[in-house]
Amino acid sequence: MKALQRDKAGRNFGTMIRKISLGLLSVFFVVAGVGHFVSPQTYLPLMPPYLPWHLLLIYLSGAAEVAGGVGLCVPQLRRAAGWGLIALLIAIFPANIYMLTDGLELGGKAVPAWILWARLPLQGVLMAWVWWAAVARRAE
Repeated sequence: MKALQRDKAGRNFGTMIRKISLGLLSVFFVVAGVGHFVSPQTYLPLMPPYLPWHLLLIYLSGAAEVAGGVGLCVPQLRRAAGWGLIALLIAIFPANIYMLTDGLELGGKAVPAWILWARLPLQGVLMAWVWWAAVARRAE
């Protein structure tokens, strides 16, 4: 059965998919994190009013995303980066709920409710993906 999981060169497809996933996740988090520094004003409407220091939190979450994304590329840091990214995704989940309950306008236009609803389970999918790629198995 294991022979079916390998190509003609003997490469394991599961390992290849995991490496591709790590690369995609790394790029996703680094680009998203850099966005916090390039365009912090974009993130201000996402901040619940009960949180203090909105701009500082935007920069800190951006730095955490960049660090986590880079950490996914370093085998010795991969598991810690994965756990850190999962913790970050949990920490920002209340902002997703705030956006849903209060509505959200970006560029003067209301974001459709279906998008705000879709973000909630997608956050869970993203956490599961990070866990599978970075935490569940030791890095090669």
